[in-house]
Amino acid sequence: MTTTAQVSGNARVALVTGGASGIGRAIAERFVDDGYGVAVLDLNPAGTGLGLIADVTDQAQVDAALAAIREQLGPVTVCVNAAGKEGYKRFHDLSFQRWEQLISVNLHGVFRVTQAVLPDMMAAGWGRVVNISSSSTHGGQPFMAHYVAAKSAVNGLTKSLALEYGPYGITVNAIPPGFIDTPMLRKSEERGLLGGTIDDHAQRTPVRRVGNPEDIAAACSFLVSEEASYITGQILGVNGGRNT
Repeated sequence: MTTTAQVSGNARVALVTGGASGIGRAIAERFVDDGYGVAVLDLNPAGTGLGLIADVTDQAQVDAALAAIREQLGPVTVCVNAAGKEGYKRFHDLSFQRWEQLISVNLHGVFRVTQAVLPDMMAAGWGRVVNISSSSTHGGQPFMAHYVAAKSAVNGLTKSLALEYGPYGITVNAIPPGFIDTPMLRKSEERGLLGGTIDDHAQRTPVRRVGNPEDIAAACSFLVSEEASYITGQILGVNGGRNT
């Protein structure tokens, strides 16, 4: 029997950007368990699947990485854009250079990688794109105007691409994670940037716990499955009820 992760007996190839740690790593590990051929694109070495060091803001590096993935694993028909960069700065102190740097990772990186994999998906007549945005797009976040702007644009891009590429058998969805326990979150807690501790936030969450990267990975696993073929252009919040 051919499963979602396979086509004609061969494993489908899934690319996860930012897959060396945190949410991206959990997604890559889940995809390995699900039977996909997995490639990870990150600035740091990855311990899961085919690890390639590349900067998603550099078109040449993205193109070289895609060429290596196609040579070693095959065409990419599943793509999760999880590479991201956070930033905290009062807006009136925010330099345009810093604004551009953060948007380059969080938005332009999604543009570059998605555009690079679409030809494989169109040729296959099947594809899945999942963009990891942010729950901050629901209500904003002080001192993170550049981050929220970029992630909000990712949600809009998701909806537009879903309309454009649905006729090719390609679905495009986004997951804005809620409060997820990652190394990035722990660093923000250490710097006093969360407005309380992680435990404080757990008590403000309806399900009374902080999310785990595996919670996001489970949602990704569903969205790239055959069972989710009628779901596209959606923003699926995984946040324990913090945003409804």
